[in-house]
Amino acid sequence: MSSLLIVDDEPRMRSLIRSVVGDLFDSVRECDDGADAQTAYAEQHPDWVLMDVAMPRLNGIAATQRIRANDPKARIVIVTGISNEATQTAALNAGAYAYVSKENLFDLREILAADASPLVAGVSSSA
Repeated sequence: MSSLLIVDDEPRMRSLIRSVVGDLFDSVRECDDGADAQTAYAEQHPDWVLMDVAMPRLNGIAATQRIRANDPKARIVIVTGISNEATQTAALNAGAYAYVSKENLFDLREILAADASPLVAGVSSSA
């Protein structure tokens, strides 16, 4: 049984992400911030986590770092509207598997179906 955790503080964005990739999973859970994501991950150990960056209480980069510290095999994809190089670098250094722009959500389908090296998708190299 494959499972997914979607973490974003915007309910509409969580719904949109679910509509794009939810059919790939048997179980989909949602959280609205990084602190709740930590708890949900510890309880469920989903196969994938799709994590926003800018959220209240605990941002996605800090949450990614904490989840990966407890489970180095956790596969977390940063899904954000922030497309600058510093944020990309921070996310990948925190242990993110990939970095995807919210403008290119269909890139998620390819990433979630693959077991490849860490990726940066939907972000231009000049960003």
